[in-house]
Amino acid sequence: MSILATYIHNIKPSATLALANKAKELKDKGVDVLNLSVGEPDFDTFENIKEAAINAIRAGKTKYTPVGGITELKDAIIDVYKDRFVCTRENIIVSTGAKQAIYNALLATVNEGDEVIIPSPYWVSYPDMVKIARGRPVIVDCDARTNFKIIPDLLEAAITSRTKWLFLNSPNNPTGMKYSEVELRELVEVLKKYPNLYILSDDIYEMLSYEDKPYSLVDFAEPLRGRILVINGVSKSYSMTGWRIGYAIGPTEIIKAMSVIQSQSTSNPCSISQYAALEALNGTQQYLLDSIKIFRKKRDIAYNLLSDIGGIECRKSEGAFYLFPECSSFFGKKTPEGGVIENSNDFCGYLLQEARVAVVPGSAFGAEGYFRFSYAVSEEILTKASHRIKEAVEKLK
Repeated sequence: MSILATYIHNIKPSATLALANKAKELKDKGVDVLNLSVGEPDFDTFENIKEAAINAIRAGKTKYTPVGGITELKDAIIDVYKDRFVCTRENIIVSTGAKQAIYNALLATVNEGDEVIIPSPYWVSYPDMVKIARGRPVIVDCDARTNFKIIPDLLEAAITSRTKWLFLNSPNNPTGMKYSEVELRELVEVLKKYPNLYILSDDIYEMLSYEDKPYSLVDFAEPLRGRILVINGVSKSYSMTGWRIGYAIGPTEIIKAMSVIQSQSTSNPCSISQYAALEALNGTQQYLLDSIKIFRKKRDIAYNLLSDIGGIECRKSEGAFYLFPECSSFFGKKTPEGGVIENSNDFCGYLLQEARVAVVPGSAFGAEGYFRFSYAVSEEILTKASHRIKEAVEKLK
């Protein structure tokens, strides 16, 4: 009899982390791998944030904090959202990353067999976290025809009496696409019909938005206010991925239940990281504004380079730091060694072997025929990686 729980056999390791580890292993062996698989900014945490963390250590802020986060950080979060909606400290929980906030929310609300609607392409961890909570992920394919976004007809067709949650992620990982005001208002009209359906609005990339302002469902959903859980954090916007601070804002009942889960698992998030996050939200935002300009420039460089590769179709992302090019035109072609490219996993494996470029197959995000290309690297690496990809695909016959 196995010591392992039955459900663990249905859970897959994070594909993005697995690829990043594989790329690192090759680098450690001296292989010149260009790693475009990682979802984190390539620049360091901003100086004022690091100084705030050092000051917190020197001031002895090294003890346990309240399970759901320090009061000062909750107040800073309230201030961030003050022009959009009103919330109190009781509506907020700070967790060890946005991922833990989502995980806690699912454990606190999902019963066995409850359904969670997840538009595809999706962040790799959504379906498996739902499974861990004994729920059933309902994947809704949203392809290029809908610009990789769920539309009212697709949403309504997926809703059943067992639907507990809808996940919305904008700007999206892996596509970089974001919902417009009109698109969100149309979804609200559908959601108003189903009072037992809750919405998890994953806004972790919200601040990394190009061209126009970012919109979240909470901006247009006053009738749904008591049914929306906002997920956000400092990891992506402030280049603080390793600090592990995320948060959730939502109905008091859900936040209290999440706090119970957190109190019996990790307890409070790191005290030093919380004070660093406090400075991120309260301090100068110039670093953030500068990084958005840098990412926009890198987006344009990467988009132009990939669009110049025969057989690759690419849409210009609107936020985050990803492109999601199509590679299905290479399916059925042979590699120089005689292998056949049958899917996106084969294609990305070929790029790693032949071009020494690490990217993530679309199948990991529920979208076969594509791959995720992170442009959160230097311009030099972007140029070199694109040239290597071009040379590699030209060898396919």
